[in-house]
Amino acid sequence: MWVKLKRLLWKCRGVLVTAPSVTGLLIVVRFAGLLQAFELAALDQLFRLRSPEPVDVRITIVGLTEADIQRFEQATLSDALLAELLEKLKQYQPRGIGLDLYRDLPEEPGHEQLVRVFKSTPNLIGIRKVVGNDDDSPVNPPPALSEVGQVGANDVVLDSDSKLRRGLLYLTAEDGEIVSSFGLKLAEIYLKSEGIVAKPAVTNPNYLQLGQGVFVPFEENDGSYVRADAGGYQILLNYTGPAKSFRTVSFSDILANKVPPDWLRDRLVLIGATAESKKDFFLTPYSSTLLDIPQKTAGVEIQANLIRQIISAALGERPLIKTWPDPLEGLWIFAWSVLGAALSWKWRYAGGVAKFSLKSTLGIVLAFSSLCAICYGAFLGGWWLPLVPGVLAIAGSTLAITSYLAHTAADIRQIFNRYLTDEVVATILETPHGLKLGGERRKVTILMSDLRGFSAISERLPPESVVELLNIYLAAMTEVITQYRGTIDEFIGDAILVIFGAPIQRDADAQRAVACAVAMQLAISAVNDQLERLGLPQIEMGIGINTGEVVVGNIGSQKRAKYAVVGGHINLTSRIESYTVGGQIFISEATLNEAGSIIQIQHQKWVQPKGFEEAIAIFAVSGIGGDYNLFLDTPADTLVPLTESIPIQYVVVHGKHVGEELFQGSLVRLSENSAEVRGDYNLEPWSNIKINLLTPKVRDKPIGALYAKVTGKPAAGNHGFCIRFTSIPPEVAAMFSTIVRMRDEG
Repeated sequence: MWVKLKRLLWKCRGVLVTAPSVTGLLIVVRFAGLLQAFELAALDQLFRLRSPEPVDVRITIVGLTEADIQRFEQATLSDALLAELLEKLKQYQPRGIGLDLYRDLPEEPGHEQLVRVFKSTPNLIGIRKVVGNDDDSPVNPPPALSEVGQVGANDVVLDSDSKLRRGLLYLTAEDGEIVSSFGLKLAEIYLKSEGIVAKPAVTNPNYLQLGQGVFVPFEENDGSYVRADAGGYQILLNYTGPAKSFRTVSFSDILANKVPPDWLRDRLVLIGATAESKKDFFLTPYSSTLLDIPQKTAGVEIQANLIRQIISAALGERPLIKTWPDPLEGLWIFAWSVLGAALSWKWRYAGGVAKFSLKSTLGIVLAFSSLCAICYGAFLGGWWLPLVPGVLAIAGSTLAITSYLAHTAADIRQIFNRYLTDEVVATILETPHGLKLGGERRKVTILMSDLRGFSAISERLPPESVVELLNIYLAAMTEVITQYRGTIDEFIGDAILVIFGAPIQRDADAQRAVACAVAMQLAISAVNDQLERLGLPQIEMGIGINTGEVVVGNIGSQKRAKYAVVGGHINLTSRIESYTVGGQIFISEATLNEAGSIIQIQHQKWVQPKGFEEAIAIFAVSGIGGDYNLFLDTPADTLVPLTESIPIQYVVVHGKHVGEELFQGSLVRLSENSAEVRGDYNLEPWSNIKINLLTPKVRDKPIGALYAKVTGKPAAGNHGFCIRFTSIPPEVAAMFSTIVRMRDEG
């Protein structure tokens, strides 16, 4: 027996661990108030899904409209006009009249006339505001009605999202007086004619009972509420429908005798403002819409909803909204956690981790559907059940077990991710042909970056420092490339080869490539700050970008393969990159055409790369607009003339090889990054050279080695050439900085 029990416990271990854990977490989260907004939104949706209810002919609203205000030319109706309206209504013999307009002060002319009407109308209820707030103070009732007890409170209770979901039956004034609400007063007038009066409930003498309706007071943690204001005697409002769900006529209609008598005779008539300018409007559960502007409901109609709810409950026509106690709601959440965990655990072997059987998927969908159907059906019966916690219980249990089952696969994937990009790993693991050797033709945008003068830096630093510098640089660049969804094909020393458009092709690949390049150049500043703190040299980077058709796929053998990109456009990208100096981005004409007009071009150059029969245009990028809005900071690099030229020796560098023929020359103009050279041998643009400085005193003694790229001819003429330094030793950089600063100050 014990063996069988242990076997059963082991078999169900996932459910036994997951369901209580998810339930406990949800209960903690729920009672922390983190789900309240979502559960209230779900309640609103239940209201909106419910079929519209028939118009309640027992209640008619007489609304003060904007047209009435214009006609009477009174923003606040005079006492005389209000008295005339009440006299008109009394002729129809309504069962009760509710005046939802403040009348604590006279509005001449006609105040004495209005007082006489008040005193002669025993079924008239006025309003007062009992509780003040930061914006308003309490409002006194009409004195004539207060003397005879014909006043009710029209205070409202708003939720944190400013919606009105609760109504008041009683509340306590500052002096301790228990004040009945405006809605309850009118409902009692109506029900009295039906032989129903208020009394303590049989089930609990502290509860109000009217006929068949027992009104259980709202408590601070009822339903989805957490530590809500439960002051007074509140109930959850069971709205009839959206705004304008009651018969409504205007003041003018009453005064002009345009209203059918049966709309008023033996009815409850509510008088209130429905004009937008009176600002007596509130958000309700029906106000929330995805596309339209939220529609507010007039305050007088809110009172009509409360009155109808009280009358309908007393006559047994409509249920009041009820909630479960906290322990029962906890069991409800646990039940759905068990269901979600059981379904997830049951189909863990159906097709493996990455595949879901149709039967299992339908089981989860059916669980969600059943939960929604049960909550909706219960709501129609007057019960507000926890919908959102139930959904989260199913989803949380499913996610927890799925995550557990995928743990091993995730570990393997993490190992792969250190050597391949996320997208390549996804292609390999999650597609049927992911591991198949071969490739396909695809149009991609290729980005290649390279550090300027890195070889010279490597010569001056110990290997450990070189690796540390590289790791800082590559980590920062990888973050940027990932942000712009580039695929890192490989790191080639200090160079990075990035593909946009493979293995996943997206819209605007060329634009993202250019934006990525600009972001990489902008990120170099932060990298240099970090290097400076570590005592490492500053670095500069050049970037080339090209767009064209290549072959992408798995290349190699069955024993060893890699995801790679092959084609002539890779070589062209490398050539374009080789023309850059530190901080520059060059793109091909194909990339510019593909990216469009949002690219900001600084200048255009014609070059003839090795292996190409004709010259091609390349474009220096200074930024990209549109949604990216990234621009390079390109400070002016002004050359200052030197009072005494600096003698140099230079030699041409071909690729990685330094030439043997030495040439003599001198630096005649200088900045911290560039210089103008006069020499006995002029070089073509884009040539790379190695420079040795000669001291003015000992001309044949080299002091430090520099590397530079020829950028063109001087503006003043063809004699000599201009260079941009790609690598400067620290001591030389300090000397140049001093020279330039002294010339500027001089």
